[in-house]
Amino acid sequence: MDVFDAAERYQQSGVPLLVLAGKEYGSGSSRDWAAKGPFLLGIKAVLAESYERIHRSNLVGMGVIPLEYLPGDTADSLGLTGKERYTIVIPEKLTPRLKIDIKLDTGKTFQVLMRFDTDVELAYFHHGGILNYMIRKMSQN
Repeated sequence: MDVFDAAERYQQSGVPLLVLAGKEYGSGSSRDWAAKGPFLLGIKAVLAESYERIHRSNLVGMGVIPLEYLPGDTADSLGLTGKERYTIVIPEKLTPRLKIDIKLDTGKTFQVLMRFDTDVELAYFHHGGILNYMIRKMSQN
C-alpha cells in the first residue's frame, strides 16, 4: 500500500498520524509544500531529533505540531518502532519550548520538547494554523 492510500485509510478511521524523524527534518529546497503535504495526509505531529529552521516554521503554520527529542534521545534509544500508539499530553497552559509527555500504549512515557518557539506560534497552534488564525483575526474586524 502506498503512503497516500494508507493516509486515506487512517483519515477515514479517524486515526491521527505522527511522523518519527531523524536529524534536520525538512532539509532541502522543499519550500512550504513540504509542510502542506504532511498536513494534507492527516499528520498531526512530527517527532524529530532536529529541524531545518524554515521547515519547522512552515509545519507550525500548517497546524502540524513540531516535537523534538530531548538531547541524547532518539527513536532508537527510546525503542520506538512506529508501531506504537502515541498520546501527546498537551497541557492547558502552553509556553514556548515547553517539555511535554508522550505516553505509549506499551505503558512507557517519555518527554519531548514542543517546538513552538514564540507566543505567535502558539497562537497559530491554538487556531489550527496560520490560515485559520488570519481568517478569525480578519472576521473580528
